[in-house]
Amino acid sequence: MTDTSKRESRNEKEKKHELVRYLGVASTVGINMVVSTFVGFALGYWVLDRYLNSYPWFTIILTFLGIVAGFKYLFRIARKAEGKDEG
Repeated sequence: MTDTSKRESRNEKEKKHELVRYLGVASTVGINMVVSTFVGFALGYWVLDRYLNSYPWFTIILTFLGIVAGFKYLFRIARKAEGKDEG
C-alpha cells in the first residue's frame, strides 16, 4: 500500500466519521425538540392545570415555553456548528 492510498483511505474514514457525527447531532436536535415540547405540555396539563383547576392556561403557556426551549437548543447547536460558540 502506497502513501497516497493510505492518505486517501484515511480521508475517506474521516469523512465517514464526520458524517456520522453530524447525523448524531441532527437526531439529537430533533429528539430534543419533541421532548422539550412534550415536557412543557405534560407539566402544564397533568400537573398544574389539574391541581389548580385552570385548564387550558398552564398547558398553553408551558407548551409554548417547551417549544421555545427546543428552538433555543437548536440555535445553540447551529452556532456551535458554525464555530461562533466555543462552549
